Amino acid sequence: MTRIVKGHTIGPGVDLSGADLSEADLTMASLSGAVLSEANLSGAVLIGANLIDANLGQAILTRANLTRANLTDANLSGVNLSGANLTDAYFGGAVLVGAIFGGAYLSGANFTDADLTGADFSNADLRGAILSGANLAGASGIDDD
Repeated sequence: MTRIVKGHTIGPGVDLSGADLSEADLTMASLSGAVLSEANLSGAVLIGANLIDANLGQAILTRANLTRANLTDANLSGVNLSGANLTDAYFGGAVLVGAIFGGAYLSGANFTDADLTGADFSNADLRGAILSGANLAGASGIDDD
């Protein structure tokens, strides 16, 4: 099912490269396989969104709400998630190389088998986050206590 948001067609497989979707309400949006590389999604509401296999490389998701979003096998390389709410979001198998999570809320977020190489978790709240099988090589801001 597709819909129009801020003049853009929203649906599975759409190309939204570089689109300005800041502050957009994309609650429960079906964006599986969509291309959102370099898109501006700052402050967007993506609660429960389906972003399976989506390409969000270099996207701006500062202060976005991705509560319960499904990002299985998504490409989020270089994405900026500073201050984002990722409560119970699922990132299984996702690629988040160089992602920035500064001040993000990650309670219950699941990163099983995700590639978090070089990710920056400075000041992020990781309580309850699941990192089993994740590649954390070069990641910073993770308390090892």
